[in-house]
Amino acid sequence: MLKDKIILITGSSSGIGVATARLAQEYGAKVILHGRTESPELKTLAKELDCEYIVCDVADKSAVESAVADILKKVKRIDVLVNSAGIAPRAKFLESTDEHWLDIFKVNVLGTAHFCQAVIPHMQKNKYGRIVNIASIRAYIDTAGRPAYSASKAAIVNLTAVLAKEFAPDIAVNAVAPGYTDTPITANWDDEVWAKAKTSLLKRIAQPKEIAEAILFLASDRASFMTGQTILVDGGYSISGK
Repeated sequence: MLKDKIILITGSSSGIGVATARLAQEYGAKVILHGRTESPELKTLAKELDCEYIVCDVADKSAVESAVADILKKVKRIDVLVNSAGIAPRAKFLESTDEHWLDIFKVNVLGTAHFCQAVIPHMQKNKYGRIVNIASIRAYIDTAGRPAYSASKAAIVNLTAVLAKEFAPDIAVNAVAPGYTDTPITANWDDEVWAKAKTSLLKRIAQPKEIAEAILFLASDRASFMTGQTILVDGGYSISGK
């Protein structure tokens, strides 16, 4: 469903980003990976998929612009942008510092904005583009511990709608809001978090590939009449009433 599309996936050296990259290639896309550093994981995945990758800090606008400009010299266009890069450090509200809030917003919100600012002008020239942002169930409901992260993901939901309005009709902008998902962050979950995660209607957490399926649906022309939307992929957790 993505045959011959060129798709840039930020934060694609772990978790949902890795699953999205692998599945995108299965669906016929030409993948471009991204990592904050040239990590062994990033290089190994690039070798596995036989694809290009870029390295930059999403919070650094000039670095993002430079990396996108360099890769466009090689691939000539970017049809799809998936903004998967993000961080989720934990801190209760009264214990959180300004630095904590700023670090999260620089990566999760500005990082998304920086890549959109770098890629959208090229999509406009081609009169075609699909952007999929990664929000979170925490944009809608939350438990104590990550107020800054939750606020940043609520900002992504709003930003998605704003960009959809500004760049329609040629560029569609949507988002996926995953629920609890089996990524490396689960290593930091305590018994309380695991108990909450398993109260979804499906009684389990998501596998990264299940989130990737939703992302790539929105990235494809199968979602040709969708823009400005955020899809919850949470196994029914948000309506479980628990």
